[in-house]
Amino acid sequence: MPTTPFDDLHPETRLVHGAIQRSQFGETSETLFLTQGFVYDRAETAEARFKNEDPGYQYTRYANPTVAMFEDRLAEFEGAEMCCATATGMAAVHGAMVGLLKAGDHVVAPRLMFGACRWIIEDFLPRFGVASTLVDGTDLDAWRAAMRPNTKACFLESPANPTLVVMDIAAIAEIAHAAGALVVVDNVFATPVFQKPLKLGADVVVYSATKHIDGQGRCLGGAILGGRKLLEEKIQPFLRMSGPTLSPFNAWVLLKSLETLVLRVERQAATAAKVADALAALPGVTRVFFPGRADHPQAELIARQMLGPSTMVAFEVAGGKAGAFAFLNALKVVRISNNLGDAKSLITHPASTTHSRLKPEERAALGITDGMLRLSVGLEHADDLIADVTQAAGVV
Repeated sequence: MPTTPFDDLHPETRLVHGAIQRSQFGETSETLFLTQGFVYDRAETAEARFKNEDPGYQYTRYANPTVAMFEDRLAEFEGAEMCCATATGMAAVHGAMVGLLKAGDHVVAPRLMFGACRWIIEDFLPRFGVASTLVDGTDLDAWRAAMRPNTKACFLESPANPTLVVMDIAAIAEIAHAAGALVVVDNVFATPVFQKPLKLGADVVVYSATKHIDGQGRCLGGAILGGRKLLEEKIQPFLRMSGPTLSPFNAWVLLKSLETLVLRVERQAATAAKVADALAALPGVTRVFFPGRADHPQAELIARQMLGPSTMVAFEVAGGKAGAFAFLNALKVVRISNNLGDAKSLITHPASTTHSRLKPEERAALGITDGMLRLSVGLEHADDLIADVTQAAGVV
């Protein structure tokens, strides 16, 4: 693995200089290796590569220098032994779960999670003989009760999409490990800047790199991080053989984005805190959920578990769906989009978009009301965003 010249560099410095593989030309910016395959000087070299006796590259579906730089740099920042990049965030979720599970196994997950993640757990895995149990993610007794002799994995998001409910990763990991299960955490809302699930006991962390890691709405990508032995034995073979490969170009974009990740996320979170406070004071806004506020239902857990808040704010407006749509349509700076973690502030109505496949009664049980909106705060000036949401609240 390429290394930086000093072992005592701060994480922000490693995001700029870590894992660089320079060509013979000594370029400043990381090289983009747009190639499908690689050539060998001799037949014996090719044989050695395929026997894993030679550390070189074989085929970009297996590994690529640009992709490897992204993987190694993100792993270094996350505090993981290894990273496997994927084409999308959902490829990371799918790859992690399928790599760890087989027919006859059982997985436990919270009812509250991103719609596509819930589909993987609740609908897709059972097609291949993997049973699932969904629980209230904040109820540790429910996690304990759900464990079975064949429970092999637990999956969760924290903070969860879209209500920003926070789950106790360390406690859930302890419960899972006692039952012989591994823990997979989707850390996309917290980002690696504000939460380190591996240090809290998780075995695997997944990201949609499309979100904050790119952070500028340009490309898709995903990542799976964890221990080297686990990833090499369980997850890497599935990814290499099934092919959800990250494009080298996308890897290069994501690699350059890592250089500014901390700057962007810290600025966005600071602005999100101001916007959340402003929303809480507006008529027509009935409730605000933000991990940095003292009135968050899991404020004590957040103080123990997270290094900072989030760039995300969830809030409810009066008037149900009609009120939410009126608010959305009145916005002038914030754009309507189901994406998040972007330099541009984006907002969506989860009940009609990301969580629309759930039945109304299921959404209601999870706190996803018709009046709920999910705001991803970008890099605009806080005063402009506050003015925008203030005038939009005036039409509710």
